[in-house]
Amino acid sequence: MQTRLDRNTSIQRIVNAVGKLNLWKRTYAILVLCAAAAMALSAQTVTTLFSFEPGGGYPYAGLIQATDGDLYGTTYKGGANQRGMVFKITPSGALTTLRSFCAQSGCTDGAHPYAELVEATDGDLYGTTAAGGVGSCQHAGCGTIFKITRSGTLTTLHSFCSQGSPCADGASPLAALAQATNGDLYGTTEGGGANHGGTVFNVTLSGTLTTLYNFCLLLTTCADDGTGPTGGLVQAPDGNFYGTTSGVIGGGTVFEITPTGTLTTLHDFDSQNGDGVVPNAGLVQGTDGSFYGTTFDGGAAGCCRGTVFKITPSGTLTTLHSFCSQGFPCADGANPYAGLVEGTDGNFYGTTTLGGTKESGTVFKITPSGTLTTLYSFGAQSGDGEQPWAALVQATNGDFYGTTQMGGAGGGTVFRLSVGLSPFAKTLPHFGAEGAAIAILGTDLVGTTSVTFNGTPATFTVVSNSLIAATVPAGATTGTVQVVTPGGTLSSNLPFQVLP
Repeated sequence: MQTRLDRNTSIQRIVNAVGKLNLWKRTYAILVLCAAAAMALSAQTVTTLFSFEPGGGYPYAGLIQATDGDLYGTTYKGGANQRGMVFKITPSGALTTLRSFCAQSGCTDGAHPYAELVEATDGDLYGTTAAGGVGSCQHAGCGTIFKITRSGTLTTLHSFCSQGSPCADGASPLAALAQATNGDLYGTTEGGGANHGGTVFNVTLSGTLTTLYNFCLLLTTCADDGTGPTGGLVQAPDGNFYGTTSGVIGGGTVFEITPTGTLTTLHDFDSQNGDGVVPNAGLVQGTDGSFYGTTFDGGAAGCCRGTVFKITPSGTLTTLHSFCSQGFPCADGANPYAGLVEGTDGNFYGTTTLGGTKESGTVFKITPSGTLTTLYSFGAQSGDGEQPWAALVQATNGDFYGTTQMGGAGGGTVFRLSVGLSPFAKTLPHFGAEGAAIAILGTDLVGTTSVTFNGTPATFTVVSNSLIAATVPAGATTGTVQVVTPGGTLSSNLPFQVLP
């Protein structure tokens, strides 16, 4: 069932709805009836680390692991003012609230963060709020871009629609920011822009924003390039960014955009082709060079509950899996809202918001060739959470961490998924020129004897048991970073890209 929400939809209806409900958004609400016996796989375990109280959470966003080894996230509601918050949680589950939004009159500091954070090269965290700020949307602001230190000091960098309607700079940013190799942040807004269909923007760490591209509203002659981007961007080694739009006449797009704003549509989703529709999430580039993503709806003939797909940088798309392909009940899950993460085993991991043997969403693993395994099913009666909305993150201990936007004590949960993968090293950022200072995140790093960049030895300092400060060595080439510790050798989960 396809619906388009009225722009005056209340915050409470947004929280209670099944689909992702927000200003400027066409969403899909799908009722899935699943009734089957619960089936657990012995190779993995799910542990609930934290449950938010009723009305006090709703973490629509996923988590990130920062250089201090802890996990950071946001909630759409909750906090001291019920307008959302930024929190820190340790891998063992101790949660600290860092900032409650709407601490200023009129929520000029932002309200209702919807996306995960990103840690920039300056060590601070950057994110967006879907509402608040000094803009004029619906008398509640059009959203913000903010910076927050790990101790909780927040700075509002940009308020969307601050010049009033028609919000030429965009409105309602729903996706995470991505730091590019030039040091700037890149992102999307779902609404606003010169053509009212959302934007792609660039913003410096000091807050100077440049609109790179304006999408169009539906059913207009310029809407062939997509409308309403709700997912974030990923920068490929070619320097360009890749992303998705969730709404177009045919059902959404995959696009490529240069850092200066030249956009190319790589794929138009079409419900008649069985390739899925409504890709709400962004893409992840696999180690094979292709991009992987999900659609919330559509799929092969007889299926209409979303897909997992692969697309090459040139635009060749392959549907890897259509959810609910065996019919009701949808034991393999239904309606994936979030994107994917590539695990250190080379497989991709993700979530579905609905379906599964207990009806309230799943965690799944899928191989690059399309073999899907349901790892866990959430259930309303299980107390473990319902409707996982966001992508997972793999921490350097090898485990995956995620959130459910409902369930648990009533306001959603933070959970850990263990599938038996080994610890690894993570570079922040995953790019840099010779001589650049790089943070290397890991576990049990005290006593490290060697750090190499694709075989070239680097100078380094062990900062803590979870952090090494290293310098990209002269002569280094793009490839794996390896850290030799007393417990063994840790390899980076992604190739480190050496810049000119």
